Parts: sequence; structure tokens; C-alpha cells
Amino acid sequence: MTALTPAPGDLASLAFRVSPAPQVITGNRLILDCNEAFQCLFGYERRELLGQSILRLYPSRADYRAIGERCLSRLRRSRSYSDERFMQQSGGEVFWAHADGYTLTPEEPFRLMVWHFERIDRPIRAAVNLTPREREISAHIVNGLTCKEIGRKLGISHRTVEVHRARLMKKLAAKNSADLVSKIIVLN
Repeated sequence: MTALTPAPGDLASLAFRVSPAPQVITGNRLILDCNEAFQCLFGYERRELLGQSILRLYPSRADYRAIGERCLSRLRRSRSYSDERFMQQSGGEVFWAHADGYTLTPEEPFRLMVWHFERIDRPIRAAVNLTPREREISAHIVNGLTCKEIGRKLGISHRTVEVHRARLMKKLAAKNSADLVSKIIVLN
């Protein structure tokens, strides 16, 4: 009995599809294809993502624009781009991620790119001098948790969370809760 050997193109397709590394192929910032690990990371089915703007995976339009501008500037000098940023899952949870992108069309960097994403489960590094507890609490604020919910999750008093939240508001010069979330997201 002879073993079936897939054709090289089929093998490459299989490798992409089942790779443990979350990967996506984009064309002009639209999702052209993604693998199973990418679907798991973001909580979407493949059919929900194909043809959609990558904006769908960002917590805000401002973040999408700012990262796009930084990325394009870098890709005009190099074929690759890497950063750490907030991304958003299908259920709305915002998480910290490492992203690596590589353009296959250096003359038009966004025309065809391959991206790899990795969830980072460590505290947020901010340009503003935040304490480790403030960084921890800010990650929960971004996900819409109340002070009581954050307190329960971290095993501390909700009053303690309120004090840290007030300090965050002051340090980030936030006017209200929406402004605070926006400023935390832009800290990357």
C-alpha cells in the first residue's frame, strides 16, 4: 500500500491552516484568510472574518488609525513591522497582544501582508508612570468591569479599586470613564 503524499501547494495550505501560531493574511487591511489559531485567539469563525476590515479586531478607530500610520511609516523603510497593542475579541474583551507583520508587496506595503498575533498576559507598560496595581486595574477597566467586579476578581476591596481608578483618572487627565478607557487604550 502506497502512502498518499499531498502536493506541495496542499501541504503549504495545510501547514498554514493548522499552525499553532495565530496568522492572518490581509489585503489593503481587509482579511483575506486566517488560520484556526487566529480564529481561536479572536473568537470568530473564519466565515465571519473573510472580507472584513481588520478594524473589527481593534478596540477603537483611533487605535486602528494610529497603528496603521506607524506601521505604514515603518514598512516604507523595511518589509516588517512589530509592536505591542490592544486588540479585541468577538465578545468585546480587550487584550494586550504582540503583532508581527510582513509585507509581500513593499512598493505598496498594505496591499498584501502576513500577520502573526500573540496574546500577552502580562501587565501593560505605559508611557505614564503607573504602579503595577494601576496597570492591572487599567486592563480590567478597559474591559468594562465595575470597581466592585474588579475588586472581586483581584480579591481586594472595591473602595481600593476606586482609589486606584481615581489616581488613573488624574494621571491620565481623563474627564470621564469613556475618556479614561480611550486613554488607557492609547497607552501602547
